[in-house]
Amino acid sequence: MRLDLTGRTAVVTGASRGIGFEIAQALVREGAQVAAGALHGSAELGALADESEMIVVLDDLTTAAGTQTLVDEAVARFGGIDLLVNNVGGVHPRTDGFVHVTDADWQWALEVNLMSAVRATRAAVPHLVRRAPSAIVTVCSVNAALPDPGVIDYSAAKAALRSFCKSLSKELGPSGVRVNTVSPGPVETALWLGAGGVAETIGQAHGSDPAAVKAAAVAGTPTGRFTHPAEVAQLVLMLASETAGNITGADVLIDGGMVSSL
Repeated sequence: MRLDLTGRTAVVTGASRGIGFEIAQALVREGAQVAAGALHGSAELGALADESEMIVVLDDLTTAAGTQTLVDEAVARFGGIDLLVNNVGGVHPRTDGFVHVTDADWQWALEVNLMSAVRATRAAVPHLVRRAPSAIVTVCSVNAALPDPGVIDYSAAKAALRSFCKSLSKELGPSGVRVNTVSPGPVETALWLGAGGVAETIGQAHGSDPAAVKAAAVAGTPTGRFTHPAEVAQLVLMLASETAGNITGADVLIDGGMVSSL
């Protein structure tokens, strides 16, 4: 399938590792010009920048100033923006129950999982409208539709994120800007499987092996496995491309069949 992303300019947030890095790398391989934003760099992101024309902007992308800096540097380097990928996100399992989730916990979840995308989108939209047809693809989560008390603040923030993107798709569609979300289930990233990740945190709270937590997370799903980050990246690229030129306001699941409802 030809995605025709060569020469297009993409801004990717949360690009230092995991899903965000795979998206940035896939875009570079498709010939896109990429501005990759992250709070901290990584060896793999630095190596990718060294072998391509990608620029890396390190800033706090949960803030309006940080997201504006990323967009401004992309426009200054490449002359405009054709694609925004919102990928900043994070989760802290709440193993002690709802009453122990503080206001600060809620605020953190909303800033990272909702407001980071709101702010990046607000900074990018004027440029996307000027370069239409263009696209916004936001990485959401199955927890937007599968609320889980163990990640109660994360689930609520992701539900708000999906609603925000759906509303925005209706406003920007007539201007030639498509807005879609991708909702992964469990993905093989450090967020789930790394030190301090979901599997380790839940395992410590319940006295179980993180490997058992990982297995339980996908037990009973049709594919019985975690999604690979590169698989999420390919789905994002398809929605970013004009191959999907009349898809907007959609949420596309990539969860191995975890969500069983119609």
